[in-house]
Amino acid sequence: MSQAALEANQPRIGAHPGRLGNALFGGSAWIFAILVLVLLAGVMISLISGAWPAFQHFGVSFIWTEVWNPNRARYGALAPLYGTVVSSVIAMVIGVPISLGIAIFLTELCPTYLRRPISTAVELLAAVPSIIYGMWGLFALVPLMQKYIEPAIIGSLGNIPLIGDLFQGPPYGIGLFTAGLILSAMVLPYMVSIMRDVFETVPPQLRESAYGLGATTWEVIGSVVLPYSRVGVIGAFMLALGRALGETMAVTFVVGNSYHIMKSILAPGATISSSLANEFAEADGLQLSSLLAEGFLLFVLTFTVIGMARLMLLRLQRKYG
Repeated sequence: MSQAALEANQPRIGAHPGRLGNALFGGSAWIFAILVLVLLAGVMISLISGAWPAFQHFGVSFIWTEVWNPNRARYGALAPLYGTVVSSVIAMVIGVPISLGIAIFLTELCPTYLRRPISTAVELLAAVPSIIYGMWGLFALVPLMQKYIEPAIIGSLGNIPLIGDLFQGPPYGIGLFTAGLILSAMVLPYMVSIMRDVFETVPPQLRESAYGLGATTWEVIGSVVLPYSRVGVIGAFMLALGRALGETMAVTFVVGNSYHIMKSILAPGATISSSLANEFAEADGLQLSSLLAEGFLLFVLTFTVIGMARLMLLRLQRKYG
């Protein structure tokens, strides 16, 4: 075959048939990305338009007003907002150490034959519907809290100066602390799964080098594994916090749904999500607008938490690389 024939059979640059597919794929990806922003803007606009009558009637004081009285058409978001933050903080205080310990055990200490069954069991917890957690909390956890756990907490921690007020009062069983316990169980599988995957990305050479220098397992975890994966660990915490802030059904079962702010975390309370679940179906007029205003505040709160998490992660990436 002549040189001219060989050159004629060579594919010409720019005539590759995959270019059209690449262009279609890139355009579709842009459309889907823009669609997410459009949906987010649509949710924001809907909440603002629905909440505007409440903000117009009550003003900014709606945020720090504790009263919620449908009979007198007086509404304030302080009690549900307080309950949302407190129950989520309790969930993180309880769930973070437990999930961190489970993730470290699975990646550093667990025997190989147990690693897969335990990991699967943890991941299955994420598949349990929230209403099942709520029913379990109401029928199983609340009686235990009322009869055994809360009396023990009140008798021990309730007498400590400064923090004793947080653990006083009658043992209702239901309340912000019980809601925090339920939330900690719900967000635990998310944190464990993410942290386990992050810990597994640590290069084995780093671990082997530390062990070769005589480091113990505790020193390897504290000096090698956690510093290397700190960005992913913090991201897991923030993702779980965002999940806890918006949980509805499980919290509604056990929080008590009381629109009063009490010093004790053992007392009944309310969250924004539980308030919406209890009253949205029968609300109209100013009450409906007030509920939508609560939803808007929850949206802003969640968005703020996620934004702060992103800024924290960016700073950590710039500092440590």
